[in-house]
Amino acid sequence: MATEINFFGELDQFDKKILEALVEDGRMSITDLAARVGLSKTPCQIRFRRLISEGYIEGFRAILNPTKMQLDHVAFVEVKLSDTREEALRSFNDAVRKVREIEECHMIAGRFDYLLKVRTRDIGRYRRVLGEKISTLPHVASTSTNPAMETVKEGWNRFSSVG
Repeated sequence: MATEINFFGELDQFDKKILEALVEDGRMSITDLAARVGLSKTPCQIRFRRLISEGYIEGFRAILNPTKMQLDHVAFVEVKLSDTREEALRSFNDAVRKVREIEECHMIAGRFDYLLKVRTRDIGRYRRVLGEKISTLPHVASTSTNPAMETVKEGWNRFSSVG
């Protein structure tokens, strides 16, 4: 029998339903949310506020269409650092946060140190971002680019209600 992963920790079924509903539509009203999860408005609102205060919900934002924004070129960049002591990592991390074309940055345990997801308008713009921004980040020794051919699934937008 396979073990199911519980992404929700110790949350009860109503909390899980609230999170699932908000992932699908973060703009729904408390009244609509309450009806959807099977609670009255006040208990739903109390749970909603608790989920925010406890950090389960970090915020709400608009999800932009990259194609409409002419930002549909995606490249994944493997970055190897020349120094991996804490101060060097901190310096690199702080600098990465300032480069708007870097959509995601993950420290990796493997043959390279970081994996960046970079979104630009085209390969020419990517080349400039790589040469002028990424390669000049603190402690970058080398990079390797993997352009995405097609995005099949993006974002962590679905939760398992099992658990």
